[in-house]
Amino acid sequence: MSNTLLRIYPSELKMPFELKKSNSGCIELVNKTDERVAFKVKTTNPKKYAVRPTSGIVPPGGSCGITITMQAPKEIPQDYQCKDKFLIQSVVVQEGVTHKDIVPEMFGRAPGRVVEEFKLRVVYIPANPPSPVPEGDEEEIADMEVDHEVFRQSMIDAASRQEYASGPQASHDEDASTVKSEVVKYVAENKKLQQELERLSERRQSLRGFSQTFVLFVFMLSVLVGYWMTGRRV
Repeated sequence: MSNTLLRIYPSELKMPFELKKSNSGCIELVNKTDERVAFKVKTTNPKKYAVRPTSGIVPPGGSCGITITMQAPKEIPQDYQCKDKFLIQSVVVQEGVTHKDIVPEMFGRAPGRVVEEFKLRVVYIPANPPSPVPEGDEEEIADMEVDHEVFRQSMIDAASRQEYASGPQASHDEDASTVKSEVVKYVAENKKLQQELERLSERRQSLRGFSQTFVLFVFMLSVLVGYWMTGRRV
């Protein structure tokens, strides 16, 4: 249900939290109508909060501030969460009604009476938030971030260039190594062939010398045999 009588700001009560210290929060009520509007503030934990004022009348188009003070907390709640809530009731009142005339029965349900309700939950916030960074420090931090980004980008570019340069070089070294191994292989095979040719040549020469010696030996043997046979005939 939307509120047509009062605009309530903020929509949740932000309460500064600090151990063993009382803190306060504020709510503003603005009358959105041309009539006088009475209000009353209730809470789920009345012993914990002091509300000033707890009720009142907001004139047409006027506003009213409410201060809510929380007692000094003795311990930190679990998960830093607060389950407390506030309820603001509002109703149109006739001219001449004063603050002293406001009673609980005015906010009860009755024929022809419109009572609007608005609920607020309590949200704890740090009592001493960190101080903002001075303008000079912000510029120094920004310069440091820029320098860091430039340095990071330069390192990336250098790595890319190194990778690009090392790629062709590695390929060239690999090709050179392959060619070198092939040359060594061909030299070894050529040397082996030369050795085989030398052995074949030596063997051929040995066989050729043996045949000539054998022929000469046979010739001399035949001469001696002929000479010996001739001698015996004589």
